[in-house]
Formats: sequence, structure tokens, C-alpha cells
Amino acid sequence: MIALESWFHASELASWRSVLDIALIAALIFFTYRTLIRMGTWKIVSGIIIAATIFLLSSFLDLKGIAWIYSNVSQVAAIAVVVIFQPELRKFFERAASVRRSKSGDAGDDVAGLIAESAWQLARQRRGAIVVFPGKEPVGEWLAGGYPLDAKPSQPLLMSIFDPNSPGHDGALIVEKGRFARFGLRLPVSETSRLSADYGTRHHAAMGMAEKSDSLVLVVSEERGRLSLFQRGVFRPIDSPAEAEEAIEAHWKSIATYPFEIPPGRGRWMLLSQLAASLVLALVLWSTLIVAQSEILERVLTVPIEYTATPASLVMIGQKADNARIHLSGSKSVLDVLQPSQMSLKVDLVNAVEGKQTILLTEKNIRLPKRITLLDVEPASIDVDLAAMVERDILIVPQLVGKLPKEILIRSIQLNPDRVRVTLPASQGKKNPIVITTTPIYLESLQDDIQLFCKIIAPPTVQPLAKNWPDIEVNISLQR
Repeated sequence: MIALESWFHASELASWRSVLDIALIAALIFFTYRTLIRMGTWKIVSGIIIAATIFLLSSFLDLKGIAWIYSNVSQVAAIAVVVIFQPELRKFFERAASVRRSKSGDAGDDVAGLIAESAWQLARQRRGAIVVFPGKEPVGEWLAGGYPLDAKPSQPLLMSIFDPNSPGHDGALIVEKGRFARFGLRLPVSETSRLSADYGTRHHAAMGMAEKSDSLVLVVSEERGRLSLFQRGVFRPIDSPAEAEEAIEAHWKSIATYPFEIPPGRGRWMLLSQLAASLVLALVLWSTLIVAQSEILERVLTVPIEYTATPASLVMIGQKADNARIHLSGSKSVLDVLQPSQMSLKVDLVNAVEGKQTILLTEKNIRLPKRITLLDVEPASIDVDLAAMVERDILIVPQLVGKLPKEILIRSIQLNPDRVRVTLPASQGKKNPIVITTTPIYLESLQDDIQLFCKIIAPPTVQPLAKNWPDIEVNISLQR
């Protein structure tokens, strides 16, 4: 019943904020899924999902052993997830930062056709090559070595770069903004098992680049005499120069458009299905959180009692209550962040009079957050005893501890001042005299006449007329 009421309450809160909240969660799920798929770490995620499912089932079935294990390793597991998925998290933020239109450097001079035809000629001559076309994401961190070029594309130049006698023929050529930017570069080797071990280092380097960035990588195999394309962790063979040219132009077009452009054909339905699944999952997650956080719970807290605005002419005497237990009701989201250390019951004594009186403790004595209801307070009331204050001069007594060494006697002890003006309850001292002493003076350590400065020790109801207690000068004279 409570859950149904909470769900009804959550449904009433549906607004543009809720729609925006769900849309952002769906986008987060979508980009995370696409990043994990491309990075090839979905198997690790599957293991984490299985572990989370086991935890949920153990909680539902109240399996104490599994719950204990999970509760004790959860913090370590959270750190481990961050460490394990550090590349994926980094890639996720890189992709988020690259959501923009880019300049392809276009192929107004038919650069795509030139490169495709040249690569086809290299394949026929059994000469290996690897050409990288960067996307929207920066690729500098994945590249090593190489030589700057910044040259206008031409077939003779490309053929000479991948000539077996060229010093950079084993490396990669970067085509950026319609120009040959650098060559002889080393690429990161794939760390996944997507590509068969039958392929050589050039193909595994191309796969590694395609996994770590949104680049398009064209590879010419010197062993097979074939062309291959790598993009977003996917490998496909190329059967003609026209197919290669079409893929390069499509890549340049994609990086010159907005990132949410829906691709044609089968890719469109796959993208739409992923977006729909992300939206459904976000809606389920959001609804579950709202229902859970809107659930009405009860909680008992122990809070201190603070006495404020005591009249200057009165003082509190006798025993007083220091703590109270408050019984609260409210939504789980508010109760979870409620800290007892930040709360207190305040008893205002501004209108109090001399003598004993009973004060009721109600919600007026405590400031509660919104949507929190006070159900009960224990104790429901407290007794306060106030007494009138009087001024009096009280003699200060030196507090001597221990015994003097043998053959040493005290000739005299003088205190300066030897008495202090205080305020205290009028009834105090009628039965037992008020005693104010210095801090301890240890006789065992005395050998000669000495001058000490001591603090005052007094009952809590006795206060100095001045703001602070004075320091007491104690002069002790000895004789042998």
C-alpha cells in the first residue's frame, strides 16, 4: 500500500524536470553502452551485472552470508570498477567532449578516390600499408613516433611512403583535413580478441586504433593482397576501390554532421532500437528510484537538549535532561541524509521564573526539514529548576596534594587574591559551605620557597562576577 501511494505521489511529480531527468539518464546509458561495445569490455560488464543480480536476489531472499560479503567488499569493489574501467571512463568523457560538428577537410580534389585507388594498387603489388582517417575524437595520445609531413595528397607520394625501402613504410599515415599530416606512426595494438590471431601486427594495430577512437583505418595486407577497413571496433574486407572510396567519403560526411544523425538502412533500426532500450531502461531506473526514495519510513534519533535565553538573574540548578529521543516520519530520500549531529531540541527559558517548572517538548522545540513529521518525543516533558542569583565574596582555598619531603615544613602560604566575587544561587551554601579551590599543588616536588600561578576550580553553579576567573598567585614559604 505504501509503495502504491508512493508511486501515485511520484506520478504526480511528473513535469519537464522529470522528462529532462529521464532523457539525461537515457543518454548516459546509451553512450555508456556504445562505448563499452566499441571497447570490447562488455564481458566484464556482464560479470558485474551477474554479481549485482546475485546481490539483489540475496537481499530479496534475506541470505545473510551473501549480504555480509557484499557489504564488506562493496567499497573495495567500487574502487576496483573505477580502476578496471579507467579506459572506458576516459573514452566516455572524450566522446562527450567531442559532440560537435567537425571539418572533414573535404575531398574537393577527390582525395578519397585518390587514396582508394592508390591502396588498391598497393594491394595488387603486395605492399602493406595502413592509413588512418581521424574522426571527432582526438587521436594524438594513441600515436607514437612518426614524421611530420603536411603535404598535398598525391598517388606518387602515397606509393613512395609505403615503398618497402622507405623508413616509414611499416608505420601509419594520418590523413587529416584533406592533407597527408604525418607518416611512419606507431598505433596501439588491440587488447581484445575480436580479430583472429591469423592476422598480423598491422591489422591488430588498426583494430586497436578503431577501438580506442572513432577513426576510420584502411589497411592493405601484403600477405593477402586485400584491403580492409576498421571502424568502431568492427572489421570488414573491401572488394573494390569504389567501396573503399565510398567508406572514406561516408566517414568524412559523418564527422561533418551532428552526432545524432540517424544512419540509413539496417544501422538506422539498430540505433533506434538501442535508443529505445536506453529510454525504457532509464524510465524503469528512474521510476524505481522515485518509488524507493518516496517510500514513507519512520526513524528514531537521539538528539541533545540545548537550554537557551536563561534570564541573567536566574541559574539552573539540580539535575537536567541532556538528551531526548525523537520519533520521525518522512520520505526515505530525506531521512537518509538527516544527520543527528546537526539537530537539537532547543528549550527557550526567556520566560522562565524562579522555582521548579515543567516544559513540554513539541515540534516547536526542533527545526525539522520539509516533509518530515515529528511523531513523538521521549521524554514528552522536562523539569527545570531555576534559582535566583546573589553576589558573594568566597575565600579561595589552596588545594595541597601529597606530603612534603622529610624535615621540611610550611612556614606560610599566601594567595593573591585570596578571595573572589562570584554569583551563585541564593539557596546554595545554606547547608554546606561553598568551596573554591586552586588547581592541585603537589607537595612532593617542593624543596625551596616557590611562587606558583594556579587556576580556580569551582562548582558549575558558581560563576565569577567578571567575565573570566582570575589567575591566583600562590607564594609558599618553607622551613627546614
